[in-house]
Amino acid sequence: MMSRSLGIPVKLLHEVAGHIVTVELKSSELCRGSMIECEDNWNCQLENITYTAKDDKVSQLEHVFIRGSKVRFMVIPNLLKNAPMFKRLDARIRGKGSTLGVGRGLAVAMHARAQATGRGAPGRGAAPPVRR
Repeated sequence: MMSRSLGIPVKLLHEVAGHIVTVELKSSELCRGSMIECEDNWNCQLENITYTAKDDKVSQLEHVFIRGSKVRFMVIPNLLKNAPMFKRLDARIRGKGSTLGVGRGLAVAMHARAQATGRGAPGRGAAPPVRR
């Protein structure tokens, strides 16, 4: 079964919709146009394209669908470095930096912190207080 979480490049592709991008294909052809939509598998639709063939012949195309497996790379606008997605990612990375461990180590670290502040009984299963 595939993981449901998307990597940063795929999330970034979804943010590109509506912007002008340059796509280089594995065949060395170039397509520069406005991104209409991009799927998780990098299939994308562009409109108002300037197409450059391998022989450097340039032509204008109205609408193009590019299969994701044929994409070598994409050039996206610099303004996307300020995308909200990176703000969320930044906060998550900063949050991880303040913890002392991961997985079981985190539980041990939190237990040690609680003991240091005087919280919790010294051990598990302590006898309940006796009522008189």
